Amino acid sequence: MISAQADLATVVEGVNLVWVLTVTFLIFFMHAGFAMLEAGQVRAKNVANQLTKNLLTWSIGVIVFFLLGAAVSTLVAALTGGPATTVSDAFMGLYAPDAAATTAWVDWLFGAVFAMTAATIVSGAVAGRARLRAYLTYTVLIAGVIYPVVVGFTWAGGFLDSLGFHDFAGGMIVHGMGGIAGLTAAWIIGPRMDRFAPDGRANVIPGHSITFAVLGTLILAFGWYGFNVGTAAAPLAYSDGGVTLGSFAYVGRVALVTTLGMAAGALGAGGIAFYKTGKVDTLYVANGVLAGLVGITAIADDIVWPGALVVGLLAGAQLPLVFEFVEKRLRIDDVCAVFPVHGSAGVLGTLLYPVFAVPVWHEGVSVISLAVPQVIGVVVIAIWTFTVTAGVFGAFRALGQARVSADHEREGLDTAEHGVDTYPEFGSPDADTGIRADGSGFTPADGFMTTRKED
Repeated sequence: MISAQADLATVVEGVNLVWVLTVTFLIFFMHAGFAMLEAGQVRAKNVANQLTKNLLTWSIGVIVFFLLGAAVSTLVAALTGGPATTVSDAFMGLYAPDAAATTAWVDWLFGAVFAMTAATIVSGAVAGRARLRAYLTYTVLIAGVIYPVVVGFTWAGGFLDSLGFHDFAGGMIVHGMGGIAGLTAAWIIGPRMDRFAPDGRANVIPGHSITFAVLGTLILAFGWYGFNVGTAAAPLAYSDGGVTLGSFAYVGRVALVTTLGMAAGALGAGGIAFYKTGKVDTLYVANGVLAGLVGITAIADDIVWPGALVVGLLAGAQLPLVFEFVEKRLRIDDVCAVFPVHGSAGVLGTLLYPVFAVPVWHEGVSVISLAVPQVIGVVVIAIWTFTVTAGVFGAFRALGQARVSADHEREGLDTAEHGVDTYPEFGSPDADTGIRADGSGFTPADGFMTTRKED
């Protein structure tokens, strides 16, 4: 009997581990989506550079998160009111060279794909001009310190968790943090050449492939089911009474509101774009899908389903408005709309939790009691992320290492930093004008590109 129970417990653990690994691989596949989305929104002369950054973000970041980041989150939690631990325990739990560490390793990998999502968001904001070594140095810091500190405050049991801060799958912890980091980095580094005219007008520099961008959007949306639904469910539970279904009580809610939020986000962004311009902008619709998903991610486990439509619609609708504010008022060149997609959408969804929370609608819990921890959590995460990111990129700028030279930027980072042509069939620059088919190698006489202008 004891042997049978032990065998049954082993089976349950094995099934749950396979489930966690499966959704982990779904989330990892989102990096293909980020690669396509960002490559589509940059100029043809910078595609290889953007793809390289995506590849190295994962490759460098995941090692740093294993060697340092996971332990930092545990230690920060312990220092801010979470479970007590020691430095040796925080590190050695992952380094045990035997099967006893299997569950810890799987848990680490599940956390790692979330960490790498936060890290790779930044690359889209600084595309086309960030120096590779500066970006990769920041990747080391965000994977080893910046993101793990946020996790320590929250999911690992730190003081924000004790206050009751609610972020189910990373709407603020992952996406909001990544969006704020990206906006800060883009501000410190400065805009791409010719992005703004001398009189302050914004010059739209279109990405080279809407096809890639939309494909990347759909891959990300697919992987998001691992992000949200995967976080919701552990298939089986074992007790002396036998095997029962695990935490599936709310997995249907998570799947439903994730889908509704995604769809509503596309409609919100497309609707506002149509209202402002009379046209339905494809990229706004695509990014609206993602903004809707970001908006719902923090709260997908615990809101009434009509809330998903409202949050998704608002998250999508704010996208064109916030992007325009960042571009025309702040004069920040956020190439892939990182902040309106991830930053402001993540903040919005997190703050709207009390409005649509199940405990408020069905259990009589006070809206204020849920709102206060959300506001405090958003403010703490935003201040921490902004301060450290500004410090890091500010130091690089002071050393003259934040961005590439004007010649390299004009030539294109594919050639200047990697020695490749992503589209060699575009050919060499014209002998007389110096212009390539993608527009690179061109210095306009008045210092301002005339591709398309907005008032």
